[in-house]
Amino acid sequence: MSTIVISLLALVTLPAFAGSIDLPSRKMLNLAAIKTMAAAAEAEAGRRNVHVTICVVDESGNLLFLERGDGAALNTIQFAQKKARHSAFYKSPSRNGADALKKGNLEVLAFPEFFPNQGGLPIQVDGETIGAIAVSGAASEIDEAIGQFALDALLKK
Repeated sequence: MSTIVISLLALVTLPAFAGSIDLPSRKMLNLAAIKTMAAAAEAEAGRRNVHVTICVVDESGNLLFLERGDGAALNTIQFAQKKARHSAFYKSPSRNGADALKKGNLEVLAFPEFFPNQGGLPIQVDGETIGAIAVSGAASEIDEAIGQFALDALLKK
């Protein structure tokens, strides 16, 4: 009889305990956010008359979106992905990687997912990196400016 009472008490108190657990929540990129950034990047690339590839990855560097514009070189597909992964992994613009290499820091070339080329930017919301966007196909400064334009469209800056 006492085993049944203990089992019933466990069943009654378990939901109360489970309800008090505060699981962490996180922001993440959804399709609407990705489409907003892609459309803004496309428009800015068109305005600048450049042919680029646009890439969006999640916070772990997993591919969420990739679009090679008409006229963009085939190598821009890999470059855009590498820039985006760098920004997601290191939570900083891929320009920082290029700057480190220019300063003579060769050891950075051994870092995983490191890519020393400007054009990738982390997507940060409330101080948390939730992904990255990268552009490749124009001069590196223009690639980054297009990516920043896309971020600004998402974050309404």
